[in-house]
Amino acid sequence: MKPTIGTLLAAAAVLGLATPAVAQERKSIKVGMTISSTGTFASASQSGERGVQIWVDDVNQRGGITMGGKKYPVELIKRDDRSDKQLVSRVYDSLINEEKADVLIAPFSSTLVGVAAPIADSNNRYMVSWAGSSDQLFQQGYKTVVSATVQASQIPVTSTQLMSKLGIKKMAIAYADDPFPASTAAAARDMAEKAGIQVTAFEKYAKGTKDFAILLQKAQASGAEAFYSPSNDGDLISMVRQMKERDINFKMTYMVYGSAPPVIEMGKDSQFLYSHTQFDPSVKWKVTDGLDTDGFLAAYKRLFPNAVSGADFQTALAYGAAVVLEKSIATANSLDAAKLKQAALDISGKTTMVSGQFEIDKTGFQTGMKPIVLQTQPEGMKIVAPEAIATGKPVFPVPAWSKR
Repeated sequence: MKPTIGTLLAAAAVLGLATPAVAQERKSIKVGMTISSTGTFASASQSGERGVQIWVDDVNQRGGITMGGKKYPVELIKRDDRSDKQLVSRVYDSLINEEKADVLIAPFSSTLVGVAAPIADSNNRYMVSWAGSSDQLFQQGYKTVVSATVQASQIPVTSTQLMSKLGIKKMAIAYADDPFPASTAAAARDMAEKAGIQVTAFEKYAKGTKDFAILLQKAQASGAEAFYSPSNDGDLISMVRQMKERDINFKMTYMVYGSAPPVIEMGKDSQFLYSHTQFDPSVKWKVTDGLDTDGFLAAYKRLFPNAVSGADFQTALAYGAAVVLEKSIATANSLDAAKLKQAALDISGKTTMVSGQFEIDKTGFQTGMKPIVLQTQPEGMKIVAPEAIATGKPVFPVPAWSKR
């Protein structure tokens, strides 16, 4: 007897085969990411999460991401990585193979992105990184990972130029034994030396270090006029407190995360610190995609009215990464990782978010963002470099602890 369509479909169902006629229709685009509820990266990770939530709210209010002539709402799948490398490995594997995430947003920190990136790549999932700044990440040959944040080797550009302008001749650098701080510290040393600034101390310390007294005393004894550290905010808080306790003074103290909310919450002790940012409410980039600065800040206030702190550069970077993700999908008209990577290259140099310009090379390495130097001054946070967007002049040399 000649088989009927019904018997063929029944047989396919028994064998577990999907057919075009019965294939499940797509209802959303699943975006997977992890957040650190605890551990070293908790504060910055949670700031970034709020940026992604702003994007999800905005894109879904607009009906979703356009693909294939239709709009698909975003379904955000969040999992906790607890700042743990081993957990990141398991969770990203689960996001892809169990939760069926279509695309991925990377975790916070080069350390964790270094674990998540090969998993995304080997599973052919497109991933946008908002906080994986280590140059080494983009020397591994990943085909599906792109960066939407300034890279470690670019961060010291503005700050070392400012040091040279201020007349600093000697500086000390201290950094944690971790990919991002190590890359940034090495770049700062090279740029300083090219600017004629002698690096009198270049100190690496073990992760988890709490007592920085010997390191700080060594930096002071080296004759350094400036102290530079790209370590995480927890380490920086300990360093600042121990500088004060021991009356260790420098004409300039630059800490990459010196404007992070936990550092600012130190109050007067955080005053006069120089720091890095990719976002400040006073900077109005010519945004081509996503919310502009005013719209972004309004959305933050509406969605997070009880947040302890306002939107910071981590919030803006994560939001910018999500905007890049959306534009990649809309440009590729696909969720295929290779097509999305090509779309990212196609929009490179033509896309500016609230966090700055998106421009990458073929490896996915970010080259377009301009680092901003802030200084916490008694009357508030001021942009002190680059000069074209400055909102204040640097206080230099900074007052000694005994005179504050």
